[in-house]
Parts: sequence; structure tokens; C-alpha cells
Amino acid sequence: MPLTYWCEHAWLGTHVEPGVTLEVTDGRLTAVRTGTDTPPPGAVTLRGLTLPGLANAHSHAFHRALRGTVQVGSGTFWTWREVMYQVASRLTPDSYFALARAVYAEMALAGITVVGEFHYLHHAPGGTPYADPNAMGEALIAAAGEAGIRITLLDTAYLSSGFGAAPDRHQQRFSDGTADAWAERASFLKDRDGVRIGAAIHSVRAVPADQLSTVARWAADRGAPLHVHLSEQTAENDACLAAHGCTPTRLLADHGVLGPRTTGVHNTHLTDEDIALLGGTGTGTCMCPTTERDLADGIGPAGALQRAGSPLSLGSDSHAVIDLLEEARAMELDERLRSRTRGHWTAAALLHAATAEGHAALGWPDAGRLETGALADFTTIALDTVRTAGPVPRLAAETAVFAASAADVRHTVVGGRHVVRDGAHALVHDVPRALTDSIAALHR
Repeated sequence: MPLTYWCEHAWLGTHVEPGVTLEVTDGRLTAVRTGTDTPPPGAVTLRGLTLPGLANAHSHAFHRALRGTVQVGSGTFWTWREVMYQVASRLTPDSYFALARAVYAEMALAGITVVGEFHYLHHAPGGTPYADPNAMGEALIAAAGEAGIRITLLDTAYLSSGFGAAPDRHQQRFSDGTADAWAERASFLKDRDGVRIGAAIHSVRAVPADQLSTVARWAADRGAPLHVHLSEQTAENDACLAAHGCTPTRLLADHGVLGPRTTGVHNTHLTDEDIALLGGTGTGTCMCPTTERDLADGIGPAGALQRAGSPLSLGSDSHAVIDLLEEARAMELDERLRSRTRGHWTAAALLHAATAEGHAALGWPDAGRLETGALADFTTIALDTVRTAGPVPRLAAETAVFAASAADVRHTVVGGRHVVRDGAHALVHDVPRALTDSIAALHR
């Protein structure tokens, strides 16, 4: 059934346009009409600034259960990881579904229409497969469906505790034993409506060098996205140099992992040669600034990577917060801190990273923009809150990126379906309660 939405203001990729009508048929935009000063008859009115749906290109849904619990005392990424393992050990397919459904509903409330779930929690504690070996992945897919957003399940190979060492007791449920066994299990997962299946290499620590190409070939054979945590920690770089005599980026390049379907997540501690390799191969970079600062990882060279040819996308990763507008402005503001100069990315460039580039990195090239033929996925930010009121409409994009938050999202539409209306989720009716209950169950 055709639907019509009227946007008070809409960001059309380069500028904000007032009075834009979006016509939707079978989940796609069939017309984008400008110059419509008043809503057409029967149109749903979207007051504020309408953007393409935001793409969360890197998520670990179960990390949402750590919010607040890891903020007591001091520590590093490695001490945080021990707490994360404790939560991971308690999850079952049912409890993971309940948690992920709530987390993905929180994402919809934040204007996110697709999530890239970097999924490595495959088996039961101790490593025994479930009767359905993809029970955990299917739980995530079902959770995204019930929350009303799209998902790219990045099924992740995680085989080693570090450069060939056997998985430790926490990691046994992550491992399939070998990359061939991982590929066999992952092959049972199938694309479907609202779902893409991709692949991931957890890191060069977690997949032995002689098995990296197996994962890369699996993704290449399917034309699927391939993601990898890359140089998030200097300790990983040092260990890789000791084991292989090269950086993680060079190791990935030598085993055929890099390329335009591949995205390196974090890409924080890179050499000039690493940056040239990533840019020269068209390998993407997913920056996760709120997690990178929360874990004291460091500030990645996003500007240098983009100049070298690496497309930039954004993710909320550990969900210290779920707010893609905050991720977008943090990329710019972190670069200002590093360089002590302003204006590295325009608001339009940051929105491009949060929308079109994120969708492309997740295998949805037909989303992330408001134009005829694209998927009808969009979100509307209020321009009359205490954070967004004041600036003239032509600066609405700048206001959204540099002042608005997830709390200012009023509408989220996925495939033409109104998932969030007037700030309320239409499918998960009490998202705070769903989060509270699912997280409390894991901490009992």
C-alpha cells in the first residue's frame, strides 16, 4: 500500500531542503518531491529535520549490559574485558534475544535503522554447540526483526586467545576450532528480508595467520561484507610484530583480507604504511569514538585514513551510549583535540559517514540516502527541544550533528513502516523496562 510522508525539513545529502514529500511503495522511495510547502492530503507529517536512517556499523549487543558497571575505579581495556567475559558467560539464546531486542529497540529510538552486529558468542559455555549451531545468531536476527530494524549479522571467526594459543575458558564458547569449521557453520545462515549475513575476523590475535584467507574467501565468494577489529590496542601491534615481524595491517594485506568490501574497526594505532595500505585498497574504517574514549583506547587517524582513500563509517560498539549523532561529532571533536585546529569534516560529511557509508559497509548500498529507488528508511530529529531550538532551518544539519542527541529523535521509519512515532517505540512498548529486566537477569 503506497504511503506518503511530508518532511518539514529534509537533508538531501548536501543541504537541508524545506517542504519535502516522500512517497513510499513496497518499502522503497518512489518519489522525493521538493517545494511542497504544506502536507499533501493523507500524508504523515514529520516535524523537524528528516535524515536517512542512521547506520550503526559496529555493535556488540551484549555489551549494553555493562553500561555503568565498568565505571567504578580505574583500569584499561584489558580489565574491562574481564568484566565483559563474565556477562558473556551467562547468556543463553533466550536471554540474548531478550537483551538484544531491547538494545535494538533503543537503537530505533536513536534513529538507527540498521545495525552491524559483530557476533562471536556462538556456543554454550564450554564450547558445546547448541542443537541449532546458529541459535545465538538466529536470536539476534529475531531480536532485530521484533525491534523493527535491519541487521547485518557479521558472523565472527574467533579461534585463539592470541597468535595461535588455545582459547581460554572464557573464549571457548566463541570458537569453532578452525576457520573451516567456522565457515561450515556460518554457511547455514542465510540472507532474508531485513537481514544480511556478513563475516568478521575478530582480530589478528584471534584468528591464526594461516586461516585468515579462509574467512576472506568465504566472504568474497558471497560478495558479503567482511569486518575486523584492527589495531585497537598497542599490545596487539607489539604481539603481532613479535609473532610475524609485521603490523596487523600488513598481515591482513598479505593474506588477502583487505579490499573495498572490508572494514577495519577502530584502526587506532597505525603506521603511515598501514594507512597507505588501508586507503590504497579501499578498505573502510569504522570509528567508534564513544567506546574508544570510554576504554581509553586512543584517537584513531580518521582524517589521514579518509585522505588516503578509506571510507569512514561509525558504530556504537560497546554501547557506553547509543547515539550516532554523538559518534559523528566526536570524530570531529577528537580530531580537534589532536590537531588543535577546527573544521576537519562538515556536518554533511559526518552525516554521510553516519548514513550512506555505514549502510555501504554493512552491505546495504541501496539505503542511507533520501532519493528515488532507495530503501524507505529515515529518521526525524526535533528542532524545538532545549538542545536544538534557536538556529535557522538552513543550519539544521549543523544543529543535529553538533548539538542534538538521540533523545531528540521523534520518528524512525524502516521500509516505510513507522517504527518510532513521536518518540515512542511502536513495537516494544516499554523499552526502559525491557532493558532493565533483561540486564537484571544477567546480573543475578
